[in-house]
Parts: sequence; C-alpha cells; structure tokens
Amino acid sequence: MKQAIARFCDTTIIVTGAMLAGKLELHASPSDAPLNFLFCVAITAFAAVVFPMTGVYRSWRARPIRHLLVRLLAAWVSVQLVGLAVLLFIGKPAEISNPWLYRWALITAALLLGARIVAYAGLRRLRLLGVDPRRVAIIGTGVHFHETIDLIDANNCGGFAVADVVMLKGVARYPSAEASQSDKQELAGLLPLISAGEVEEVWIVLPVSSDAVVIRCIETLKHTLVKIRLLPDVRALGLQSACGPLDLMGLSALSVSAPHSASSVLTGKDVFDRLFAACALTALLPVFAAIAVAIKMSSPGSIFFRQRRKGLNGRPFTIYKFRSMRVHAHGGGKLQQATRNDSRVTPVGRFLRRTSLDELPQFINVLRGEMSVVGPRPHALEHDDLYAPLIDGYIDRYRAKPGITGWAQINGHRGETDRLEKMAARVEHDLYYLRNWSFWLDMRIVVTTLFHGFTGSQAY
Repeated sequence: MKQAIARFCDTTIIVTGAMLAGKLELHASPSDAPLNFLFCVAITAFAAVVFPMTGVYRSWRARPIRHLLVRLLAAWVSVQLVGLAVLLFIGKPAEISNPWLYRWALITAALLLGARIVAYAGLRRLRLLGVDPRRVAIIGTGVHFHETIDLIDANNCGGFAVADVVMLKGVARYPSAEASQSDKQELAGLLPLISAGEVEEVWIVLPVSSDAVVIRCIETLKHTLVKIRLLPDVRALGLQSACGPLDLMGLSALSVSAPHSASSVLTGKDVFDRLFAACALTALLPVFAAIAVAIKMSSPGSIFFRQRRKGLNGRPFTIYKFRSMRVHAHGGGKLQQATRNDSRVTPVGRFLRRTSLDELPQFINVLRGEMSVVGPRPHALEHDDLYAPLIDGYIDRYRAKPGITGWAQINGHRGETDRLEKMAARVEHDLYYLRNWSFWLDMRIVVTTLFHGFTGSQAY
C-alpha cells in the first residue's frame, strides 16, 4: 500500500513538472505540444519501471536520507538520459523543445527531492512518537547483544522497537557449545509471540564462534514467516567492523578489511576528481605563476619539490609540491621533518606551508589519476616503513587513493608527527573516512577545507 502511494505521488510529480515547464516556456510553438506530450507519457511510463528496479521504493527505515535522495536523483537522471538516447536513435531530437525538456528535468528533480524530504521528516516525527515501529525480538548474549538493545532503545526514529529479548545464558558460559536445554525452551517461547503477530523480525546477536547455536535458532524459527537477521559480533576476531554480505561465486562472505567501494562508485569518484582538478588548475594558473616567481626570487633551485610516496594499493608515485625550503643536502638518507622555526624554510615557503598553497601542484597528481581530491594524506616512504608495524590499520590507508585533503586534516591532524600518538590519531581518522565514505562526506571535507582548512598553527 505504501509503495503504491509512493508510485502514484511520483507519477503525479513527473506529470506536474512537465506541465509547469510548459507554462514557463514563453515562446512555445503549438506544434511542440503533441510531441512533448508523447515524450512525457513515455518518460513517465519508463520511470514507473526504472524507479522500482533501482530501489527507489525500498523501506526508508533506519536509512540515512542522503542515500535515499542520491538513489532517487540517479534514477531520474537515468530515465531522462535513456529518453534522450531513444530520441537520438529514432532521429527526432530536434523536434522536442530543448528549453522545455531542461526545465522539466530540473523542476521534476526539485519536486521529487522536496517531496521525499517532507515525507522523510514526517515519518521521522511519527516514529519519534512511537507510531508504526517494527517489532523486533533479539536473541543473543554478550556485550554486542546488550549494545544492540541499547541502540534500538536510544534511536527512536530508527523505526524499530524491542518486542522481546531472549538471553542465552548457556552460550554466555560456553560460546562454542550447542544451545542448552534452558536456552532451547527460551527460544521456543518466541513462537507464540510470532504467531500472534507481536514479533515481525528476529535478530540473532551472537559471537561468530557460536555457529551451533545460530543453527539451532534458525531451525527453531524456520517454520515461521518472521524475518531473521544475523548480526555477528566480529570483535571476537579482533576486528572493529565488517562489510557485507558479499556474493563470491555463489558463496556468502563478509569483508573484514577496510571496505573497498564498488567499481562504479570508484569510477564516479575518479571522474569527479579529474574534472575538479582540471577546473582548479585552469582557474589557478595566475596563482601558480605568481607563486613560481616568488619561489625563484626567494632562493635558488627548482620551483617544484618532488618526492616518492605510496598511492593506491601501495604503488609508488611522484608527488608534486611547491618548493618551500632552501635546497640542502639530505642527511644520510634519513628523513628530517620540518619543525617550528626551521631554518631551511624560506620566508615565501613559510607562507605557502601555513596556507597550504604548497600543496596546489598535487592537482597535477589528481589529473594523472595518482591522487584524489579527498583521501588519506600520503606520507613519506620512511614514515610508512616506520609506522606500518606500529599502528593497527596503517596499511589499510593504501586501499584508497591518497588525497590533497582529508578527514584527518579538517579535524586538526596536520603538520609534524613527532610522536606516535599524533600519527595514530591521524590514521584513526583516515580509517573512519574509509569506512564511512560517501560523496556527501567528500563534499563536506572539500567545503570545510575551502573555508577553514588553508591555515593552521600545526603547519610550519
């Protein structure tokens, strides 16, 4: 019923958008109307097919609104692009009014997104009031079990409510053993609640070593229509998180390393990076020229500083920066970081480092595909060799392209890393970024960098 209402609303919005676009067209020709009408009907019908296929009408429960909006916008853009492709194929693109088509696409996108935001806010409000929660029974034991219960109780707007709790005491004593007789009786006590419709989902929250008990739980519930979810406690393996499930040749799997994004997502990020870098390099050409002249006047040597760093999957590349130090001999191959009041830093270089303008040539690295606009900052090879064995997860930084700016940098972790604790804090923020990456997080980091990230007392 809810999905049918959503489909009807979307269809109405698409048609309304087409009508509004027609009303706004000042110099419309009467001959345009029939073709515009036919195109509108075709696109509306196509959207009715594509939107469900792309997951637009999936449950919103406990999902961030940005994910829903991105999915909806991508579906609408796809529908429009396919419509244009069909027009090109039949050789009639010029017969559709282009201004009307552009206005329709933009107006409808705004209306679709606006309607979703209003609906999401309304549902969130209703769920805060306790309306229509999905009743969940939770089976398990241990810290993860109690944390799950607390999370549901604390997150009223998530749309879930704890209907029953089955604590398996036998598993708490012997995690790898089969369910005890008392535990089996506790599980059987769930069946009347499920039959009465008082439980809609069952969450099994157990350590990964309790496979025999998980099987017993599923066996007990297999003759019911209740939805069963498995929430394994991967921390028993010394892991902080896992991603999945994944399908590998028909086998179910969890990814227990820092997650890799899907190739389509990485392609989109790469396209954005290169376009952003091309625009930045074009717009900043006068700034590049002024900095180059200032560097040449301040001290002899090259304009750029080049150094080898590790990028995606640990592949080495040459990073570019504006030279900020006087040319000097390296001390026996040992890396010497810049320190406060470092005599090697030129006056021009000190300004460049304080404002992060010395990093601008890295847009060349982004354009070449070696770096990203946003990502973990690349460290000197000597630091990689030093810290990789000392800091858990350091190696996972290589699972993404290094960035010009990053989550660690906008949170104050930049400049000299003269203590292990400083580097560990930076790595912790990098891993948070990898596990929580989204296009919106990238945009947040870019905007924060533009307004706040170009200066700081930690850079010298």
